[in-house]
Amino acid sequence: MNTLRDALPEYLQLRRSLGFKLEDAGLQLPRFVAFVEQHGSTHITTALALAWAQQPPSVLPAEWARRLGYVRGFARYRIATDVLTEVPPPGLLPHRSTRARPYLYSDEEVEQLLAAALKLPTAWHCTLRPWMFHCLFGLLATTGLRISEALNLQVADVDLDQALLTIRGTKLGKTRIVPLHASTAVVLADYLRRRRESFGRPISPYIFVSRTGNRLDQAHVHRTFYALSRQIGLRGPQASHGPRIHDLRHRFAVRVLTRWYQAGEDAARLLPVLSAYIGHVRVHDTYWYLSAWPELMTQAMSRLERRWEVAP
Repeated sequence: MNTLRDALPEYLQLRRSLGFKLEDAGLQLPRFVAFVEQHGSTHITTALALAWAQQPPSVLPAEWARRLGYVRGFARYRIATDVLTEVPPPGLLPHRSTRARPYLYSDEEVEQLLAAALKLPTAWHCTLRPWMFHCLFGLLATTGLRISEALNLQVADVDLDQALLTIRGTKLGKTRIVPLHASTAVVLADYLRRRRESFGRPISPYIFVSRTGNRLDQAHVHRTFYALSRQIGLRGPQASHGPRIHDLRHRFAVRVLTRWYQAGEDAARLLPVLSAYIGHVRVHDTYWYLSAWPELMTQAMSRLERRWEVAP
């Protein structure tokens, strides 16, 4: 039987072959194995898992639960070859994460954001910046893409003739096709034309690029978004919290569900369609929108009441 140290890379390789990235788990689990060895054990035990997960005491309970979850996954794998392995049961370090309520942008606020992007200052040798952020924020608002997915888009992933995007390397390594609204395709085509004309040399294949032609940095996108948000009044001048870029994704999902309800569609039945479109791994992540928004619950109740009215 191989040791814990031998088994760990095999476990990580197996999970990654299934599409799991395990970036943090890949850093934490070697530390756990070293912790077990330091305590003179060759097996995973619940006591050792708990002791490791809760060190140091200053770590937040959410992190304790996350680290214990990494060990639990490894232990489930390990028990197949080491019957002395103990799998820490769920609930030992309970933590209920609080999901922040997203901000629902109005149409006017999105229009103000896009208009402000077009007024961004430029450098003399590169005038692409306003058009790039105008296209990027508009694309996020009309497709529900994650910011990382938008920044990972390459020119080869765009089919303007069919108005389709190929989204690669998403959660669990899946690839999906995202259709574009005709107006979005027009804006994207215009931006790509300006992108080609702005550089007289080969540049990065990524769609959204810096003034040097390299892939646009996500931190720079957030800084620009915060500056524009303050400029149009979405955030206070010194506010550290407020509407986020990711809220554009939430807005897209809520608007789709609302339109379905208003059209008399069965939104609950269509949830898997929306889930696949926005790239949720589990459909219950999409179901959260139905339960979290009073506007959608009102639509759902209205639909239910109409069904009761026609019931025999």
